[in-house]
This record gives sequence, C-alpha cells and structure tokens, in this order.
Amino acid sequence: MAQSDMPTMRSRRLGAELRRLRLEAGLKVNDVATALECGQPKISQIENGKRGIRPLDLTTFFNLVGVEDEQYRNNVRRLAKQIHKRDWWSGEGPLLYDTLKDFLTLEADSEQMRSFESSVLPGLLQTEPYMRQIFAANDRPVRVDDLVRVRLKRQERLDEDVDFRFRAVVDVSVLHRIAGDRELVLGQLAHLVEAAGRPRVTLQILPLEASLPMNQRVPYNIFSQRGEPPVDVVWLEHLTGGSLLERRPDVELYRSSWDELTAAALPPSASRRYLQDMIEERER
Repeated sequence: MAQSDMPTMRSRRLGAELRRLRLEAGLKVNDVATALECGQPKISQIENGKRGIRPLDLTTFFNLVGVEDEQYRNNVRRLAKQIHKRDWWSGEGPLLYDTLKDFLTLEADSEQMRSFESSVLPGLLQTEPYMRQIFAANDRPVRVDDLVRVRLKRQERLDEDVDFRFRAVVDVSVLHRIAGDRELVLGQLAHLVEAAGRPRVTLQILPLEASLPMNQRVPYNIFSQRGEPPVDVVWLEHLTGGSLLERRPDVELYRSSWDELTAAALPPSASRRYLQDMIEERER
C-alpha cells in the first residue's frame, strides 16, 4: 500500500499506540526523532497514521520507551506489518465509505467478535432479503447491490475461517420488528436457527423481562484482535459513522456490560427454542 493511501484503520491504530507509549514515557516528538535519527515531521506522520515504521526503528522505539514485554512487542510488530495489507474489499474503491472499510478491517483482524443489537439483526446473521430491506430504507438505492454483496462476502467467514468465533446478543424486540412479508420473516427466523447451530456461532436472545440499566442497551461490537494475548477494542455505530474505543477503561466498561448481557439473556439452547416457537406460531 502506497503512503498516499494512508491513513487507514490499521495505520491510525498503530500511530495512536506509539503516541500513547511516547507520552506515558514522558518523551517529546523530538526525543523519538533523535533516537531514530530522523526529522520530527516523520515521527508526527507515523503517529498520525500517515506512514509506517521500519522494524529496526520500531525496536529502537521500544527500547527508548522501556517496553520489555515480548508478547506486546510482537503484537505491535504484527500491526506494523499489516498496515500495508490489501484486503478483499480494497478494490471496491469509492463504492464503500470509509467507516465501513474501518469496520471491515477490524473484523478481518479479529479472532472473535461480540455483538449486541437492540434495533436490527447483526449483519453476519441477516438473510439477503432482510439486508435489501434494511439498505433500501437507509441508503441510496443505487448502492444496495454493492452493500449486499459486501455483507454476503463477510458472512462467508462463518464457514471458512475456523479460527473466527461470532457471539451475538439480540434484544427480543428486534425479532418482533422484522418487517416484510411472511416469507421474508419466516426465512430470516429459520436462518437464525440454522446459524445458531453452527459450532463457531453463539446466539442469545435478551428477553423483555431482563433487568438492565438503559445505558447497557446501546448497540456495540467488541473485537478481539489477533495476537498473544488478543487485544480487545470496541466499535460504536451512530448516525454519521462509527467510533473506535481503545482506551483500557472504556473497553473494560463494555466487557463488563457484555458479561451482564450474556448473564441476563436466554442461554443459547433456550434462544434457539424461542426462535423455533416463533416460527411455529407464524406458520399456523
């Protein structure tokens, strides 16, 4: 990937982590530039995600800021290598907006994705008719086919990537708000039952009687990024795009929320029975 194509999600994450390490070590940009024998603009570009960093310079940087944990070093080295990676969606160009590319990058770099949804079904569990209905209502019609194609491509990972695990908690109200004709609704519910039976998918339904603070019912995704040990980050979607949370206190708050959600939700087996009962009721 050319430097002109940056910043990307990976290069921004790398730059932000290097900046955090520098600040925690009490160093200025000039201190790092002197150690790496380069100008201050280069360090600023690295921290802003506009360029990468050479392996030798990264090792020098680790020594400068006092990072000795070899597992952590390897995680950052891996991220530094991946900023030049070209993914399957790289050729889509302007068809995909930047927020979606960022989301796809996080998903591709993860070994586990935990998703809580309170308004729509998770994208990895949607049928094509359901997708088209969602996209047609929320995006320009000329882009529906492209967005559907990308989402279907994402779903292939559930079958092909043996190292990827998807866990979802869905508010029960979402199931009762599936719009469309009888065929669409029954098809989507049947697809959820089938998906929930896959070995690397866990689906739990959050019942109406679940007692949780309202601030825990906000949709979010927790991505466990590949590494030893995996690093968790949180992705929040909003009306104008998406936001990435990486600060440890923020991530820990959402991990705690996830534990409470999964404890309050129906177990996976009971969730499948709930879906099957919905199907039987609608088929009568």
